[in-house]
This record gives sequence, structure tokens and C-alpha cells, in this order.
Amino acid sequence: MEPLSAIWTEKFRPKTFADVRGQDEIVHKLSAFVKQRNIPHLLFAGPAGVGKSTLALVLARAFFGENYRDNFLELNSSDERGIDVVRVKVKDFARTKALGDVPFKIIFLDECDALTREAQQALRRTMENYTATCRFILAANYSSKIIDPIQSRCAVFRFRPHEKADVIKLVEHIIQSEKLQMDDKAKDALVQVAEGDLRRVANILQSCAAVASLITADVVYSLASFAAPAEVREVLLTALKGDFMSARSKLLDVMLKYGLSGVDAIKQLQQEVWNVEIDGRKKVLLIDKCGEIEFRMVEGADEFVQLEALLAQIVLAGSQ
Repeated sequence: MEPLSAIWTEKFRPKTFADVRGQDEIVHKLSAFVKQRNIPHLLFAGPAGVGKSTLALVLARAFFGENYRDNFLELNSSDERGIDVVRVKVKDFARTKALGDVPFKIIFLDECDALTREAQQALRRTMENYTATCRFILAANYSSKIIDPIQSRCAVFRFRPHEKADVIKLVEHIIQSEKLQMDDKAKDALVQVAEGDLRRVANILQSCAAVASLITADVVYSLASFAAPAEVREVLLTALKGDFMSARSKLLDVMLKYGLSGVDAIKQLQQEVWNVEIDGRKKVLLIDKCGEIEFRMVEGADEFVQLEALLAQIVLAGSQ
């Protein structure tokens, strides 16, 4: 069977605006630009896997047709993030005239929030000097990392994570096309694990299809390194009852079973805090502790010591 990741890139990736799901307002505005045969510089901002790169490619196809590669340059700023890229590659492409009846070329800088500040300053002048022959589309996970002069030169489009209905549609489309067997609980698990990231949906499905003829929720959780929510909730409830040693043992078992890091465990515990039946004040206290422990881990503190500290705080909250 052909890898699903390859199928996602070639077969399931939208090629026209009509194929794009989940970003209707942005699609409507971009379609209006195409009708006018002109666009400003664009900044696509939003989390991973929500369609930023795909819409840039769809926009290029809408302007230039199937030979869009002649007038479209795609660079990944994570790999090429220095000032020389802007001064050489971008300028060389931008200063030449476009082929065909569209008066400009398009340069797509993916993950441009990884560009150094010096490169962004150089890019700022390049965008200004070559507006007549070139338009820039910048994609960033964190628009706050883009300097203000660049943001002010762009029309900013903010992408949101895909809703459950959009994820389910993609899952069902892939299942039907690839003739996979999957139960309904596995679909719900995939929605929960993906968190609106369609690229992650395809990659997890690829892994699941490779190891199991019937895709279940357990298979999804295992391959996504995501603990089953019921097991995380059991750890939380055990700690709230005051049984620190049992909660510690169960948490360790869950982490080893699913291959969770300390930060992963914190995030899942934080999500489950909202699902346990304790008063609101205790929930707020535990969320505050989750944030504090997560910060300590990011700063380099020992994972297991900090997880034990969090469980101790949960035990204390349960005894109040």
C-alpha cells in the first residue's frame, strides 16, 4: 500500500479553493483577490497543520495554472534562515519579470518566524523594493515573532485549528479511499489527538494502517504517544483520594506504556483536571500548579521530581 503521507501530499491536498475545508472566511477573501488578478503581500499565521502552506499553493495555482512553479518560489525559513538567503535567493527571483499574463511572481516563505531579525530587516526592504514584480506570502506559527515593519506591509490572515467535523470528513475520506477498517471510538480518539492538525491526522493514520488491520482507539493512542484519557483521569482521581504512592505508580506506568515525556504528562493531566468532579476553586488551584510545574520542566528541572511534586499538590488539594 502506498504511504498515506505521500497520498496526503499528492491526492488529498486541495488543489482549488473549492477543495479547501475549514477556513471558509480566508478562502472567500483570497478568491476575491484572484478575481481582481492582484494580491497584496500576505501573512498567514496559525498553528501547524491547518492549511497555511496548502492555501499558498492553491493561490499560486489559481493565478498561474498548472505551470505555477515557473512563477512561484517556495523556501523554508527553518532551513535557510540567514540574511544571505534574502540577499541572494529571494532578490534574484524577485527582480526578474513573471512569465505569462500575471504581472508578478509569488515568493512563499514558510515558517518565516524562524528567520533571524537581521534577515527580517533585509526582507523588509526587499518587499518594498520589488513590489512591482513580486508578492510575498509569509507563513508563521507565531506572528508575534515577525517584526512590526513586515506585519504592517502584509494583509494578515489568522488560521484557526480545524473543527471536529472537518477532521472527521478527512478521516472518512482517507478510510474510504484506502479501504481501511476503523471503529467510531478510534475516530473520536484521532480527533482528540490531532487537536485540529490535519497533517497529524494523516501521519497517525499511516502508522495505524501499517500495524493493525482494524484501527481502534488503543492503537491510535499508542502510536500517537497520547495516553488514554481514562487512564490519566484514574491517576488524577487516585491522587485526589490521598493515595500518593498508588498515583505515583500509575502515572509511571502510563508514561512508560505510551512513551510520554514529562511535559506531555503535564498537559494531559491539565486537560483532565476540568473533567473531574471537584469544586471550581480546587480546579483553578491545580491548573495553576500544572503551569508552574511545566515551567520548571522547560527550564531544565528533573521531570520525575517535578511530577511527584505535582501529585503531592493534587493530594493536598484533595484533602482540603
